[in-house]
Amino acid sequence: MRVIAGEFRSRRLKTLPGLTTRPTPDRLRETLFNILSPRIEGTTFLDAYAGTGAVGIEALSRGAERAIFVEKNRAAVEIIRENLHSLGIENRAEVFTGKAWNVLERLAADIVFLDPPYELEREYGLVLETLGERKNMLVIAQHASRFSLADEYGAMKRTRVLKQGDNSLSFYESF
Repeated sequence: MRVIAGEFRSRRLKTLPGLTTRPTPDRLRETLFNILSPRIEGTTFLDAYAGTGAVGIEALSRGAERAIFVEKNRAAVEIIRENLHSLGIENRAEVFTGKAWNVLERLAADIVFLDPPYELEREYGLVLETLGERKNMLVIAQHASRFSLADEYGAMKRTRVLKQGDNSLSFYESF
């Protein structure tokens, strides 16, 4: 896995062996950040269910001021820390170990990316309901294309759905 663009373009990232995480495909990550490019500069980006941290690191590479990573798998948390260290950006990031829906209510960010394991469909509702109580935030949920999310969660309304093969990104905004 590599960083696609920005300050750390083409730098390799460590990944977890096996199938314990499902990384966001490079093509989908590239599409996501092409969409986010006008609004990523200077933001705080939260990567929930972070896995290796590739999405949050991509945000930092493309101009986010700060990234917050939330991951419950301790081996994945160590990989995130190693990836941040290898790029020399530990001071621009915070890493939290725990279940996303427990940790998220304590954290603030401008853009939130969530990518729970697809088999944990219940997690989407829990997290989106929690985030739906906040204002002035963009939330992007990666999910299986066959899985439908609601159009609204609290104050958040879905503004866009992008499908790429088996993966979809649902964009939610609250005003």
